[in-house]
Amino acid sequence: MDTERFDTIVIGGGQAGLVTGYHLQRAGQRFVILEGNERIGDNWRQRYDSLRLFTPSWATRLDGMPSARTGAPGLTKDEFADYLEAYAARFDLRVRTGVRVDGLTREGDTYVVTAGDTRYEASNVVVASGAHRHPRIPVFAKDLDPSIVQLHSSQYRNPSQLRDGPVLVVGVGNSGGDISLELSSGHQTYLSGKESGHIPVDIDAFVARRIVFHVIRLFGVHVVTRRTPFGRRAIAKGQTKSDPLVRVKPKQLAAAGIERVPRTVGTMYGRPLMEDDRVLDVANVIWCVGFRHDLSWIDLPIFDEAGEPMHERGIVPGEPGLAFVGLPFQFALASDVIPGVSRDARWVVRQLGQPSAASRRSMRATPITTPLAS
Repeated sequence: MDTERFDTIVIGGGQAGLVTGYHLQRAGQRFVILEGNERIGDNWRQRYDSLRLFTPSWATRLDGMPSARTGAPGLTKDEFADYLEAYAARFDLRVRTGVRVDGLTREGDTYVVTAGDTRYEASNVVVASGAHRHPRIPVFAKDLDPSIVQLHSSQYRNPSQLRDGPVLVVGVGNSGGDISLELSSGHQTYLSGKESGHIPVDIDAFVARRIVFHVIRLFGVHVVTRRTPFGRRAIAKGQTKSDPLVRVKPKQLAAAGIERVPRTVGTMYGRPLMEDDRVLDVANVIWCVGFRHDLSWIDLPIFDEAGEPMHERGIVPGEPGLAFVGLPFQFALASDVIPGVSRDARWVVRQLGQPSAASRRSMRATPITTPLAS
């Protein structure tokens, strides 16, 4: 097995990994960023064709480089993917694409990252593989009639993938809202579930882009944090709720003729079963029910009883040199989105450059002696 050694290994080459690399480079560290996709930004390019970012274009930036354009509504997903690629090129970040990490362990004071037949070693590892990696699909989906086209939102690109006939979109988050609205012009569309509120203003309007978003960013980055009582309450509550609708509004869904139905709870006769015992005869089902963050490839004792990594603002206390960037609620409500990830990356890189608390205690406990002059 081939082995390479670095000061720091960053796992994941999306926005979290790239901005971490930017700060590692400024700190003079020898690092590598390992990205599973064949091209930087592909995690965005692979999403549905009509996706536009909610963040205004002027604020869609990472530390050190302005947005691709300013003054207009949110970038398309391809524009932001190209921005990430240009960001890596501008700062000559050491990114290796097509490298899928399958293991992280520790041998003594050295972390070992494996990717197929290649072994990487480092004193520090930053896991920046993203909060949304593996599609979540209900177990009962396998019991739907095989003739029904089933796609997770991560597989959906455009309406051409669907059969003629009605479509059920399961999940009233932002992907569910976007996709159901797009499909409604050519299909009888059902939208299953209940939204967790919505932003009442048009986020693409000038006032929203230039004024309202500043307020939203202030709260998401600086107010709703683990440091404030208000933030801790809001974060705890937010962990049990889906995101509110941002661009699409309930009145737009109603105007498009989309029929709202209760939660999808199972199947009957090979068809989707609603919570009110209604069975829908549909030709297509789009699962917009989110993702799970699979960290099973990390073979280290860092997880709590719920399987979540234990950390303090991204730094894992029991494993010196191990950190995360881009986790949901890592420090603030905005930690896993573009406006918040740069601040977390800066902080994590600073901490990795300092001795751990255990090391500081050890240094204080060890007497420093000066040889006597002869």
